[in-house]
Amino acid sequence: MKISYNWLKQFLQIDWDSQKTGELLTDLGLEVEGISSFESVRGGLQGVVVGHVLTCDKHPNADRLKLTTVDVGEETPLQIVCGAPNVEAGQKVPVATIGTTLYTKDGEAWQIKKGKIRGEVSQGMICAEDELGLGEGHDGIMVLSETLEPGTPCSKVFEIENDEVFEIGLTPNRADAMSHFGVARDLKAGLEQKEIQKELVTPSTSNFSIENRSLKIDVEVKDSQLAPRYCGITISNLIVQESPDWLKNRLKAIGLSPINNIVDITNYVLHELGQPLHAFDAAKIKGGKIEVKTLPAGTKFKTLDEVDRELHEDDLMICDAEKPMCIAGVFGGIYSGVTEHTTSIFLESAYFDAVSIRKTAKRHGLNTDASFRFERGVDINMTEYALKRAALLICEIAGGDITSEIVDLYPKKADERQVFLTFDKINSLIGQEIPRDTIKSILASLEIKVNNITESGLGLTIPSYRVDVEREVDVIEEILRVFGYNNIDYKDKLTASIAESSRFENHRVQDLVGNMLAAQGYYEIMTNSLVAQETQSILKDEAHLVNMLNPLSSDLSVMRTSMLFSGLQTISYNINRQKTDLKLFEFGKTYHKKGDKNQENQHLSMFISGNRTENSWAIPTQKTDFFFLKGSVENIFDRIGLTDVTVEPYNDVIFSEGLRCIKNGKQLGTYGLVSKAMLKEFDVKQDVFYADFDWDAVLNYLNTQNIVFKEIPKFPEVNRDFALLLDEGVSFQQVYDLAWSTEKSLLKKVNLFDVYTGKNLPEGKKSYAVSFTLLDEKKTLTDKQIDKIMAKLLARYQKELGAELR
Repeated sequence: MKISYNWLKQFLQIDWDSQKTGELLTDLGLEVEGISSFESVRGGLQGVVVGHVLTCDKHPNADRLKLTTVDVGEETPLQIVCGAPNVEAGQKVPVATIGTTLYTKDGEAWQIKKGKIRGEVSQGMICAEDELGLGEGHDGIMVLSETLEPGTPCSKVFEIENDEVFEIGLTPNRADAMSHFGVARDLKAGLEQKEIQKELVTPSTSNFSIENRSLKIDVEVKDSQLAPRYCGITISNLIVQESPDWLKNRLKAIGLSPINNIVDITNYVLHELGQPLHAFDAAKIKGGKIEVKTLPAGTKFKTLDEVDRELHEDDLMICDAEKPMCIAGVFGGIYSGVTEHTTSIFLESAYFDAVSIRKTAKRHGLNTDASFRFERGVDINMTEYALKRAALLICEIAGGDITSEIVDLYPKKADERQVFLTFDKINSLIGQEIPRDTIKSILASLEIKVNNITESGLGLTIPSYRVDVEREVDVIEEILRVFGYNNIDYKDKLTASIAESSRFENHRVQDLVGNMLAAQGYYEIMTNSLVAQETQSILKDEAHLVNMLNPLSSDLSVMRTSMLFSGLQTISYNINRQKTDLKLFEFGKTYHKKGDKNQENQHLSMFISGNRTENSWAIPTQKTDFFFLKGSVENIFDRIGLTDVTVEPYNDVIFSEGLRCIKNGKQLGTYGLVSKAMLKEFDVKQDVFYADFDWDAVLNYLNTQNIVFKEIPKFPEVNRDFALLLDEGVSFQQVYDLAWSTEKSLLKKVNLFDVYTGKNLPEGKKSYAVSFTLLDEKKTLTDKQIDKIMAKLLARYQKELGAELR
């Protein structure tokens, strides 16, 4: 949210510099994320002065140019070549002196330099209004008032406004600070704690009066739950035109584009007081009546952006006797807005239900200044005051007359919120005793009324604009932020107790695995748990989807049931930015609907794509493959001490080739090559290998895993190799399992260290080079023992796998 410092000073006369004021606002909880400068004319007309044209003669070398001498308040007049047809001797004109920077319409800067034009020296430039950024005219130079003195800076002549703008990161609960008045109110409270007393100046509406009652428009609110308060008034005989400079500068400073005086005033009051307003062309209100109601689902309505929208049955609409005119609190309609032909308006100021407005805005994908405020809750007691403020400005600027009584439909007055604040609770939450007089002064500065005082606490009434303050702890938070978090003492000594913690605690295992993966070149990612329903439909598990009741957008409408999609989005994002070699991992959750209940499952996901290492002269480039991922998966099981994990083929829509990890019949995870169809959904054209661990199952096994410590054997191990000729359909897993079932006592390790297919082999055959590690922990193995084991292994391979020795 942008706040103009000049505008803020209209409410609070403060002479601090912007940096100091920004620091106080941040201390008060209105975090200033940046301060930028604003100039109503870019460059501020620095270097542009009033000049008096002393002479004006025809250029000796050009028919369309003139040679002038201009007094700019210096000892020697300047000679300036000018091409404007209207330049004459005796005129007062704006002169850009040498070194002045001017700007084109596109914002491109150019500097005035001394030079020669057709052989004659030119020491500056006599300017047209568009060259100075003061207008669009370029028919000739600007001619200024004859009363001006030569050398007077044009920044004073044209009252150029320089401003500083705070960019405030407003938290959603601070609806009271969504205006310049609200920020000034908070700033006043902060100043009072520094013993600086400043009066909060509010715009006066004492001059409000009704000229006549010639234009009456009836109003009917058919659902007072959705529109608890609705105010309106008619203004006639106005002229719609361009706004005055001061109003346009206020809006431009906070990033708004001026439209016309009526619309600009409604925007001005919105950002001044925080109350959204809307102006309807009174001539377009059919039947002389306004109805605030909902319409049947499917009703068509064209908004100001010329988009035909289909209304929901819960959308609150502002209608006339025949048609809808506006989506209440969100966006106006194209056929009822103010145009240059408008001469009378109906001005609306209302309080709409926050939840209703939020749902309507999200349904239609609209985010306006009005909906932003209504969603968070405006002050229901501000509606009439803001209406009068805007009406007076319209009468002043657009020349209108107030031609009706104020319609104020407020059937059920909002109850005052009462809170009892105990001193003990304040001290226990803050951790420090704040003097009671200080507490009372802070509450008074926040306009929180103290109704009664007892030894134990205070009975309070909360102002209506603080919609977020409902409980005792909310009041304590208000006291603390005004008192100042920096003013809370802290002790030099930190006292803590040592708690017993298992090495199998989730966070400790995650740290262990995460550090290992990071050391292997993986990057940890954190992705959104929300995905688009269209994406989830790929898995065809709509029955298990957890839908968001109030989605931020259609792309974030359901909770993910798989870690795959958010990971592929990350991969696509990186590939589109020339980051193609990726190794990623994430600890996260998936969400599933199980009958009437929702269920969360913890996962570890891993993604590999591109090359294993960066391009290097020392190491040949090698693409990532299935076995690289398989090795990473096995490393994780080894690192956390899970043994006896077997793998078997796994068929799933997300994999073109996949395996799953099993322990005691329980699936611990899956991994494999992501299918092309799945990659196409995310516009990924390179292979992606994906592993998904059921982290809850992994942790469950860790808690039951007994770790046994053994001495390192004193006797040497022995390695023997086989080069086995096998059918192509035989897997290493079969070779591996058969070895362990043949020799259980002395066999310690089986490793595949080479695979060969190609020439010199019979068709349909492949060669596996397999090593076997043997060890007897009680004595040294003899050649006879070793040969016997190897012969037994070979016999099993020949009999059950049809293997041959190469």
